[in-house]
Amino acid sequence: MKSSIINHQSSVLPMDRVFIRDLGICCIIGIDEHERQEKQNVLIHITLDTDLRRAGRTDALEDTIDYRALKKRILHLAEESRFHLIEALAESVADECLREQRVTRVEVVVEKPGALRFARTVGVAIIRSRDTLEPPAR
Repeated sequence: MKSSIINHQSSVLPMDRVFIRDLGICCIIGIDEHERQEKQNVLIHITLDTDLRRAGRTDALEDTIDYRALKKRILHLAEESRFHLIEALAESVADECLREQRVTRVEVVVEKPGALRFARTVGVAIIRSRDTLEPPAR
């Protein structure tokens, strides 16, 4: 018996992306005592899923994501933070990105170069969407 294929293309919005790569931040991060003494370099990569059709047609900043303003908020958030885990920093950055009403989904990668001997970097990657703003119940 053949299954019928339903075409949902008309109800699916195109997913465009805005990205910020290699955002260098200095912050207190880590679990070891020596890591809590001085700020360390961290790299953040952000990919924001959104619909850019209107901005593409109007050429107006108010119709898109102001990535300069978002970058400033993320820098302030991270540089003032004192997280122990890069996972917590990534989660906080994702939450800030999702405060942008035009963002439907965000991927955040946080790297901590030099954290592991013999490795260039270590990091985490998380993906969050509007329906995952709160952590799942235990």
